[in-house]
Amino acid sequence: MRAQDITIFRGWKDFGKYVWSPYVIKLEARLRIADVPYTTDVGSPRSAPKGKIPYMELRDASSDSPLLLCDSALIIKNLTERGVLPDLNGGLSPAERSHDMGLRALLEDKLSFYNGFERWIQNYYTMRDHVLWPIPYPVRVLVGILAYRKTTATLYGQGTGRFTAEEIAVFRREIWEGFSELLVASRSSSKDDDGEPFWALGGSNPTEADASLFAFIVSVLICTAAPDSQKVVKSFPVLLDYADRIHDRYFPDYEKWTV
Repeated sequence: MRAQDITIFRGWKDFGKYVWSPYVIKLEARLRIADVPYTTDVGSPRSAPKGKIPYMELRDASSDSPLLLCDSALIIKNLTERGVLPDLNGGLSPAERSHDMGLRALLEDKLSFYNGFERWIQNYYTMRDHVLWPIPYPVRVLVGILAYRKTTATLYGQGTGRFTAEEIAVFRREIWEGFSELLVASRSSSKDDDGEPFWALGGSNPTEADASLFAFIVSVLICTAAPDSQKVVKSFPVLLDYADRIHDRYFPDYEKWTV
């Protein structure tokens, strides 16, 4: 497809830079791994089909109106079914597919809530002003309070909000430590150490889990509302090496994080 056929709405104006949302980074990584061109725009949750970022506009020559897709997982599934993206997990065994799904769930259905607690509860003002950047004061203050209350209720209902900050920090570190151990083994099993990316499951090609893992690492490294997570991620050299290689291979035009 041509670049003008796909537009990703990322929520921020930071063209040529990663944004804080790991789901945006995951979607961009998935497209770049497949060498599918796209453009980016700001957009707004109010314009998104499901009220959240990212969402995508897909223009097809067979239709007069563009198709709006939302939710990174559903977007990837739709594009794969259309043949725009390859099925990265198509060649995996049933056990490998389950392993890949478990890794993604650990990131997107568990770590994501721990990150949300750190960003919205522990570093509220930094997160508020970054996420709500289009909204002027004093309206931003009111919207921020509503967002804080909604996040607090969601985290409590999901379960994360019932733990102390210290307990959540332990849980968060355990996840990153587990991924560090996995990547050490994957890097060791890689046939060539020529500076090219190595992949989470240890194979010669990426799987869906790699797009998610790369996205969550980068999201932490660039987010100023996640200082504790940054310290944890930076304490595991293999996480940085993994992200560095993928960045250099697939995102050479993007501004890189500093360590």
